Amino acid sequence: QVQLVESGGGLVQTGGSLRLSCVASGRTFSLYAMAWFRQAPGKGREFVSGISRSGGSTYYTDAVKGRFTVSRINANNTVYLQMNSLKPDDTALYYCAASRFGNGNSRDTYNYWGQGTQVTVSS
Repeated sequence: QVQLVESGGGLVQTGGSLRLSCVASGRTFSLYAMAWFRQAPGKGREFVSGISRSGGSTYYTDAVKGRFTVSRINANNTVYLQMNSLKPDDTALYYCAASRFGNGNSRDTYNYWGQGTQVTVSS
């Protein structure tokens, strides 16, 4: 069982930056592929970024490529999402997710989810 707690969300102006953090419980964090998803009001939950168990592979949805960077520190049980050049379209509740056996951009791959942290970008 893995528990995930996100933090770092907030209100920022267009063009600003935020760094989200997600801390996982337990001593097997390095066995989990991690991802960030987001859900805007009235929309479905969509994949944002993912990172492999070692951190050696990262991937992004096209809408955030070149602006967001995902990273992890396994010794600290933490995954990060650095978000730069934020746009109003990035406004959403951001979720951290963990997968023991898979990876990729499908929600169904991920077994564990955090409660989310709100990101609001004003125009």
